[in-house]
Amino acid sequence: MKDQYYSTLFDRVAHSEILPVEDGRRILDMGQLDTLELLAVAYRFRREYFGRSVTVHILNNVQNGMCPEDCRYCAQSASSTAPIEAYAMKSDEEILAEAAAAHAAGAGRYCMVFAGTGPSDDRVEHLSRIISEIKRRHKIEVCVSPGVINTDQARRLKAAGLDRLNHNINTSEKYYRHICTSHTYAQRLGTLQAAHAAGLAVCSGVIIGMGEGPKDVYGMARSLRDIGAESIPVNFLIPVPGIAIKEAVGLTPAYCLRVLCLFRLLNPAAEIRMAAGREMHLRSLEPLGLYAANSLFLQGYLNARGAADTRTLQMISDMGFTITSDVPLAALLARTQEGACGTAEGIKGLSELRPFQGRV
Repeated sequence: MKDQYYSTLFDRVAHSEILPVEDGRRILDMGQLDTLELLAVAYRFRREYFGRSVTVHILNNVQNGMCPEDCRYCAQSASSTAPIEAYAMKSDEEILAEAAAAHAAGAGRYCMVFAGTGPSDDRVEHLSRIISEIKRRHKIEVCVSPGVINTDQARRLKAAGLDRLNHNINTSEKYYRHICTSHTYAQRLGTLQAAHAAGLAVCSGVIIGMGEGPKDVYGMARSLRDIGAESIPVNFLIPVPGIAIKEAVGLTPAYCLRVLCLFRLLNPAAEIRMAAGREMHLRSLEPLGLYAANSLFLQGYLNARGAADTRTLQMISDMGFTITSDVPLAALLARTQEGACGTAEGIKGLSELRPFQGRV
């Protein structure tokens, strides 16, 4: 019966059926289905839409800390005592230098992230000028995570050349009150709707391991399908010292793989990103995540370190995948060295967050 279920599962997704919550629970239940069989089903859709290509993203933490929101998972929030390096918006020269470095490092997309509730109109105008200059200089897609914005602001960013806007839903609508009280789930949806109304692609992700249940995980994947998110970063909680949530809950390597499978099967054509915490929680099974996910971050995350560039690029190569980039994967491997982004543990120092400060 189980063998028949995998075939049925594939057929239903292939015919655009929306898997019900019962299937979501079954996929996440370690006692019911075989993880490798689920990966095989997920991979068929990953291959259909993305072949054997991996999109590499590099984050620029453009503004760090000093955020008034109380998100319990975030090192930058008002509720956090994490020893992060806080700073206001980087100079234009720094941002442009980091965009150039991201392009040279093989990134297919450069992502600028801002702390705070949302931008002023003056900030949107400033950001629009930077986006236009990046697009003029480099053949690279640009994504911005600006916080809560309205449709007019989204249209101005689109006109400047922005390809994609990020605003994560983070968890399910029902669980949201457990992780944040300073703004609502509805406000997050409003920002995503504004982005789509402006003609921008939408990137919206989640954080797994904050105490949510299987029904919540299903709800996240289903909501992102309903939203029509073109890109979905699946983060696994990194319990940075000082944040309100002290430990990640229930994240075994096999469970993380099942989560990636569920997001792929509910969003077969979306870019699924194996995002923050992949090194920590997937451990030796991390390479298998590429059978469900088709993108990842290079050079770590906002405040947490990630794996060294060489390790990540070698993993992609060893799995027989390539990258979406102007720079061939083999060339990147030839010139990268271990230690470029340290280890998968610890908080980034200022030299990692602002590598071009004082140099441009």
